[in-house]
Amino acid sequence: MEENSILVKDLCKKFSGFALDHVSFRVPKGRIVGFIGENGAGKSTTINLILNELKKDSGEISVMGLDAFDTSVREQIGVVFDTCNFPEVFTADNVAKVLSGVYRSWDNGLFRQYLERFKLPGSQQISSMSKGMKMKLSIACALSHKPKLLILDEATTGLDPVVRDEILDLFLEFIQDEDHAVFFSSHITSDIQKIADHVVLIHQGRIVFEELKDDLIWRYGIAKCGRQTARAMQPEDYLIHRTTNVCEEFLVRDREAVRRKYKDMIVDSAGLEDIMLFYIKGGAVCGD
Repeated sequence: MEENSILVKDLCKKFSGFALDHVSFRVPKGRIVGFIGENGAGKSTTINLILNELKKDSGEISVMGLDAFDTSVREQIGVVFDTCNFPEVFTADNVAKVLSGVYRSWDNGLFRQYLERFKLPGSQQISSMSKGMKMKLSIACALSHKPKLLILDEATTGLDPVVRDEILDLFLEFIQDEDHAVFFSSHITSDIQKIADHVVLIHQGRIVFEELKDDLIWRYGIAKCGRQTARAMQPEDYLIHRTTNVCEEFLVRDREAVRRKYKDMIVDSAGLEDIMLFYIKGGAVCGD
């Protein structure tokens, strides 16, 4: 049985016009878990509840085997949001001085190594840094107190592809230690598809699925056909059906099995974005 870095069970939180509805998933140690969904689906709310920035209505959250309310948990977590939250007048040197007083395990030598790796000057004010530089600084800070868990909320949003690749490679390095884990929230499905081991899809405050990434990429597919041929599709062979201006489309869990069974259908591979859009845009779910 795999140990979990994060375990969420039946998490609920109500706001005016929105609610997290019995959200459950896990982040195993040694893994990267991608958390995907449209803007407003509940990704950031879930992360803020895990970080104890919001008070849950009900449910359970454990981090590194401890209750999320345990103050010792913060020492083991590195957090990166989509914006750099340090004061704009600060320099990297200023930030390091502050964080060395916050984290007992802060390693200034390691921080300097990250600055050198990212080509970040210690004396430049954050206000004059590019978005990519600010994000690299945030990541350097998150890693320099030697956490076992990284929680990332849209950390690659708005970055150019070269910077994103550099950052994604760093996350892959981080989990080479099997005691580490990454929980990576993003609407950039190509980033998730590149590095995640597991994928959790949230839509309108509910978990739609929690799957191995390889199962999604190598098994799922989209079957396409005309209306007449679509009548032959059996309910047990698809997950969602939708009608487009061109044809009938079915999201299927096992594309090879569908190809063998339905010779007159075109069955294409499905990327994470295709799968996510099928659920988010809606359609007839099997059994409806």
